[in-house]
Amino acid sequence: MPTSPNRALLTLFGPILIVVGVLGFVVPADAALTSGAAPYNLFHIGFGVLGMVAVLSRRLPLIRGFNIGFGLIDLYQGVASVLGWWPQEAFLWTRLDDGLHWGVGALLVGVGVLGDRRG
Repeated sequence: MPTSPNRALLTLFGPILIVVGVLGFVVPADAALTSGAAPYNLFHIGFGVLGMVAVLSRRLPLIRGFNIGFGLIDLYQGVASVLGWWPQEAFLWTRLDDGLHWGVGALLVGVGVLGDRRG
């Protein structure tokens, strides 16, 4: 399979999720710009691993599905943070987290939907 926009994006994004999750456990809370809540860190690590499994599968529908699905989850998190919805109390999002959720969510959904369209 030639590298598609969806596969290229997830190949980059999956490891970033894992690193962000691990750093959330390592960086002291007073030095962090984003939430360092343990459930939020585990969420990032878990979804980073799932994203890498999708990439390694080389199955474009799975990769696209991950990008669209995780992008929608990110967009939900942006809304949930502003409105105080679940899991806001467990994830303890910051305003930087909110901005990242909106931007990354839109990117993932956009590439997921449009990135590998044929003709």
